[in-house]
Formats: sequence, C-alpha cells, structure tokens
Amino acid sequence: MARPREFDRDAALERAMKLFWAKGFASTSTDDLIKEMGIGRQSLYNAFGDKRQLYLEVLHSYQQISLGAHLERLNEPASPLAGILKLLGGLAVKDDKVRALGCFGVSSIGEFGASDPELKCLSEAGGAVMRSRIAARIREGQEMDEIDPSFAADEAAAFVLMVMMGLQVKARAGASVEDMQQLATFTVKGLKA
Repeated sequence: MARPREFDRDAALERAMKLFWAKGFASTSTDDLIKEMGIGRQSLYNAFGDKRQLYLEVLHSYQQISLGAHLERLNEPASPLAGILKLLGGLAVKDDKVRALGCFGVSSIGEFGASDPELKCLSEAGGAVMRSRIAARIREGQEMDEIDPSFAADEAAAFVLMVMMGLQVKARAGASVEDMQQLATFTVKGLKA
C-alpha cells in the first residue's frame, strides 16, 4: 500500500518556483530543492519527477500567472495607449526584492536560449499570445487616432514585447521603479499619432 503524500503540493511548488526564479536551473541543486520545499528526496521524485520536470511545471505555472496579469493590465483601460503604458509600467514592481528578480520566463530564456525545445515552445506560446493582443490594441489605437497609423501593428507589437523583456532584464540588473517607469513612458510616447 502506497503512503499518502504528507505535504502540500501547491505550497511546495510555490517554494520551488521562488528558488528556481532566484537562482536559475543550473544553480539550483536537488538538495536545495528538497530543503526549500520541505520534502524528502523520494517525495520529490514521486510527486514531481526529476528536477527538469519540476522546473518545467513551475515555469509553466509562473507563465500562466504572469500572462494573465499582463493581459489584464493591457486590456483594462479603454485607451489602447493607456493599456500599453499600464502593461509596461506594471513591470516596475514596487517591492525591491521582487523587482530585482526580474521575470522568471525571461531569466529562463537567458539561461537556456533556444537550446531546450520544450522551454522554447513554452516561451514562444506565451510570446505569441502577448504579441497578438498588443497588436490588436495597437490597431485599436490607430483606429482611435491615438497611435501613429504608419506603424505596422505586428512590428510595433514586437517592439513593445522586446521593451517588456528589456525592462525585466533591467529590473534584474537593479533598475529603480522610476527608471523603469520613464522607459515605459518613453516607449508609449513613441507610439503616439
């Protein structure tokens, strides 16, 4: 008879995500994980598979949460420009410790590049959703005479997405909220009609 799991799986995943987010995949050992998650080695393997499977699970969870938050900020204001500003400005997290972590997804890209097909697929899927929705907001802004109509919406969306990634790297490098807000404002000013 199998023993029932004696830990809160969601809480353990949350702790694993924070550890991977702070240290990256390569710098996080299995010993680090079992200590941080408060579980035994066998429980880790039974519940989550190996370190890589755990990393994929927590990264996917992180991306779902962050994608939802990004889309909410982007879609909330009636003004497309205000939505784009809110999207970019929302990356400037007030909590210094959280802001200094940057984005777990962007850090994953920095660590693995395109070398891991599953991670690449995960990143591309989230990026495609964001790019599509940003492009739609840009087209809305063009129809409302808020955004320069000479921009190709898909290219402008790719630019905004690149700025998002750059802001997250800048956050990881220690950027202040004010610096990040200034860059967000500068980007949006460049889109104006």
